[in-house]
Amino acid sequence: MHRIVLSLAFVFSHCMALLAAEPAKAEPTEWKAGAASAKITPKKPLRMAGYAGRKEPAEGTEQDLYAKALAVEDSAGNRAVFLTLDLIGVIEQLRADVTSQVQEQYHLPPQALLMNASHTHCGPAYGREDAKEYYDILVPTLVKTIGAALEKMQPAQLSWSAARCSVAMNRRTPTVTGYRNHPNPDGRVDHQVPVLRVDDANGELKAVMFGYACHNTTMGFRNWLGDYAGFAQEYFEKDHPGVTALFMMGCGGDQNPYPRSELHYAQKHGRSLATSIEAALEVNQRTPLHQRILHGPLKSAYGTVELEYLPEKKRAPWDYPVQVIQFGNDLTLVALGTEVVVDYSLRLKQELFESEGPAIWVAGYSNVYSGYIPSKRVLLEGGYEASRPYKPDVEERIIGKVLELDQGLKTQAEK
Repeated sequence: MHRIVLSLAFVFSHCMALLAAEPAKAEPTEWKAGAASAKITPKKPLRMAGYAGRKEPAEGTEQDLYAKALAVEDSAGNRAVFLTLDLIGVIEQLRADVTSQVQEQYHLPPQALLMNASHTHCGPAYGREDAKEYYDILVPTLVKTIGAALEKMQPAQLSWSAARCSVAMNRRTPTVTGYRNHPNPDGRVDHQVPVLRVDDANGELKAVMFGYACHNTTMGFRNWLGDYAGFAQEYFEKDHPGVTALFMMGCGGDQNPYPRSELHYAQKHGRSLATSIEAALEVNQRTPLHQRILHGPLKSAYGTVELEYLPEKKRAPWDYPVQVIQFGNDLTLVALGTEVVVDYSLRLKQELFESEGPAIWVAGYSNVYSGYIPSKRVLLEGGYEASRPYKPDVEERIIGKVLELDQGLKTQAEK
């Protein structure tokens, strides 16, 4: 009897060993995803964007600049593409040219394309007339990169998580003569690092899209550089061969990286941010507890709201873009145009919060670039970020449009 028990135990352990040796079968997935990247470093000397004091063109390349695209599709065939750029911003003409060609070639509607710029101050002033040759190369490069991401889509699992990083510091310091552009350790910040994780059908990491709310202004020299965000992407991709890392700029209009003005600081800030991505992914944790698995449907909406200036300034109002992309009831990504201050991110995370609702991710510097967008608080306080004389209702108009688009998508899903 003892021998029989031992024999059965041997057979059982042998079978378990064979099962363990077989590769795990991939579970059916409800998503497809693909990522692609392309260098967009100018090959000829061009004027640089961000600091008006630099009158001479760039002298060389410290780090290549990139455009990266992440394409996702749900089980119903709804698609969205996130295009991230190592550029100062997305000028109106660039979005118009890219969206029209992408719609024509890949049948992707404009509301499903989110274009976000890192706001590096060491990139080209690509909207200038003397940069037309570069611009004429840039547009088809971006369109081709989006197409490559769409063509690379494979079954995938998407999840969202977040960590913290303390690179950013508020740069609005109150003084007896008004608010000065100076590091303020007591000022408002948003240190969250949201991370969208893309795994293939076998559970292997293929891409991460991460965000942070802080100017890419560690450096202002005359070399091409993605700044701290460029280093964060570079370091993460080197640490995870085969993975594409995309940076989504947040509401960093009144945030700067400190210390600044020396290259090693940009590298240190980049390493800090790359490490925060690792923390968000719960690397080396046996049982991840904070990965929010994303489900569909995938929905997107794009609209504009008219922003008005004070009447005495005699400036025409303009249409400000707002975009909302929802991953079912798991993640809502809000994309706001140009240089929004951190108040927008902090407020929207409260306005859109639901106890059983989606995680909220707010990006700035998206789809258009046209100067600072102050909150009501910043507008009344004055200072550099309040240099454009908007009416005091600027914040309410933008928030109202976000809530309108968000509710519209929710109503659409209920029908």
